[in-house]
Amino acid sequence: MEFSDDAFVLSARAFGESGAIVELLTRQHGRYAAHVAGGASKRMRPYLQAGARGLVRYRARVSEQLGSATLEPQGEGPAALFDDPLALAGMAAAAAVAAGALPEREPHPGAFLAFEALSGAFLIPEIWPAVFVRFEAGLLQDLGFGLDLSKCAATGGLDDLIYVSPRTGRAVSRDAGEPYRDRLLALPGFLLSSQSGLGAGDIGAGLELTGHFLEQNIFGPLNRPLPPARVWLIERLREAGRL
Repeated sequence: MEFSDDAFVLSARAFGESGAIVELLTRQHGRYAAHVAGGASKRMRPYLQAGARGLVRYRARVSEQLGSATLEPQGEGPAALFDDPLALAGMAAAAAVAAGALPEREPHPGAFLAFEALSGAFLIPEIWPAVFVRFEAGLLQDLGFGLDLSKCAATGGLDDLIYVSPRTGRAVSRDAGEPYRDRLLALPGFLLSSQSGLGAGDIGAGLELTGHFLEQNIFGPLNRPLPPARVWLIERLREAGRL
């Protein structure tokens, strides 16, 4: 079994004296783990950080076994964010969420494109937290658990959608949701329209929304908590006054 593909590194851990087991998000083949010879060396280590991009060449004798891979680095990757610790925390969180949510060896090109878009957004401090929320919403969509924000679940109306049902993921209007507002999730306007500006509390509401459905539909059924890197990101955003 052999293929070449565009890929992002999701994680890497040392294996043996000088190798590494690297988890990759590939454009056409999905999430793959592979052994990279020399991956623990000082030369290769910078190119195996979460969010690093490269051209991967993968090879395995049989499809069921762990294969080997070589990685040709492309672009700056996380190195471009070294002066922005908050963006680096965001990159680590995105990689951890993708690694935990996506099934192995199942193509999800939409997830790759969402990760690609988020990687570019990390260079723009004012917008990337909102793009991060959209990235998680896109993952949910790609995995079959997309939010339905098109109309009010109770009335079918299209206007004044400000809540989401925590059970169904469907939008609820202000009037219909008012009696139940303590049990509903807030719906930030930027998830409804890219033209909506960010209001106070919107990032926190967005992360609470996507986190709820990631936990309910993906991580919970696998008996796993949300990734610690995501929890750490929220703490860092709170400290920075970005929620």
